[in-house]
Amino acid sequence: MTREQSRTLRAGPGRQRTGDAPPAATENPVPAAWAEYLAAARQLDGVRRGAATAASEQARTVQAAREELTAVRTRLASQQTRLSELGVPAISLAPTPPELSEATRSMSGGPSAVLAALRDARRWAQGADDTLAARGLPRVAHWPPAARNLLVYGPLGLVLPVLLVAVHLVAGNSPVTVLALVVGLPTPALAFGVGWLVVGRLFPAQDGDRVDRTPRFGALTCLIPAVLATAGIVLAMLGA
Repeated sequence: MTREQSRTLRAGPGRQRTGDAPPAATENPVPAAWAEYLAAARQLDGVRRGAATAASEQARTVQAAREELTAVRTRLASQQTRLSELGVPAISLAPTPPELSEATRSMSGGPSAVLAALRDARRWAQGADDTLAARGLPRVAHWPPAARNLLVYGPLGLVLPVLLVAVHLVAGNSPVTVLALVVGLPTPALAFGVGWLVVGRLFPAQDGDRVDRTPRFGALTCLIPAVLATAGIVLAMLGA
């Protein structure tokens, strides 16, 4: 074997091993980085949306609290004037230091706590207004409107029937009874009108509200007794 052949045999296997080894695979980092970027963007968008929603809710709460504060101040000023006219000392109308401390502590939770405290104050002021406006009828003022107004419409609706029955018992089937029936025809409407005014006088409306006079109920209360009494007297006269 010559020297060149021996050199070729020694070099051949080395080159063959080098050619058989696969090249090292390099991983592409772009997809992984893009996925991480998308996840971070979604998380950031969620945080941004949450912050915007919280800010919007807080702004609405602050606006509602301002409106409640205006309404409470107006109502309290009116009550202070009325109580002063009734002789209540001014020192009794001012809050004491413990009351101020308690109010401050109850509103230390942010706009939501302030709004809740103002709504409670408005309800208390509404109750005080009801008591002041009832004019000696605080319990009746809290009754349902129909039951409350019945105390006014009921007696007025019974005036005509009682008078007609009394005239019929005294005068019998004379022309006086007929005249009383004719004169009494518009009396239910008059009773309803008087009841309408009395209900508004005894149970006045609060700020921004309207008096619930229950007009249909009042009209029926004034009309039905008169119709029944008139029909009964007419039937009695026809039967005689």
